[in-house]
Amino acid sequence: MGVVKSAIGDMLMTFSWVVLSATFGLQTTEIISAAGFQGIAWAPLVITTFLIFVYVSIFTVVFGSASFNPTGNAAFYAAGVPGDTLFTLAIRLPAQAAGAAGGALAIMEFIPEKYKHMISGPSLQVDVHTGAIAETILSFGITFAALLIIIRGPRRLLAKTFLLALATICFVVAGSKYTGPAMNPAIAFGWAYMYSSHNTWDHFYVYWISSFVGALSAALVFRTIFPPPKPQQKKQKKA
Repeated sequence: MGVVKSAIGDMLMTFSWVVLSATFGLQTTEIISAAGFQGIAWAPLVITTFLIFVYVSIFTVVFGSASFNPTGNAAFYAAGVPGDTLFTLAIRLPAQAAGAAGGALAIMEFIPEKYKHMISGPSLQVDVHTGAIAETILSFGITFAALLIIIRGPRRLLAKTFLLALATICFVVAGSKYTGPAMNPAIAFGWAYMYSSHNTWDHFYVYWISSFVGALSAALVFRTIFPPPKPQQKKQKKA
């Protein structure tokens, strides 16, 4: 039952994140317009970072330990962080992918027509091999940053969340001209499903294989630098 609850939580969280994150550009534009920040170069990045910080903080309270990124779950498992097993990972991943597909379909169905051109997900902007390399590097970077912040970073939850938001926006900007970027196979799958490209080799190669290679490589490097504590063995009592 614990695994089923985790899978349901992941599905709902991924659905909600896809719906909200797809509108970050729209929300940022509306805030800039309302606040009169037009022409200020730093305004879009600062506002988007703030939006990510706010929504991640809310999601942490609402969804608890749920996750919307299967590579993140796999990376924490590979880094030796207790919680998941191969069985739970295998159950949670399809739930996250289903939630992402549902979120992409929902936002495109209900967003007003005049805003649809502002709603989009990850898409390949370069040739497939360059995209795969970019997604591997980006997934490595964001995963290593997440491991460092969550496991070795500040104790205060708000400080962790802010650093995660800052790291996320940095890698999103860095990868925007390559793969979108996704750094998350489930979310990439959701948008690919929306456009009927989820079953192509290019999608699998760039957004699944490359993302997992990057994330797991980051976990192994992190585990090498910061080995997990060894479980203490109970001393056997002498007869």
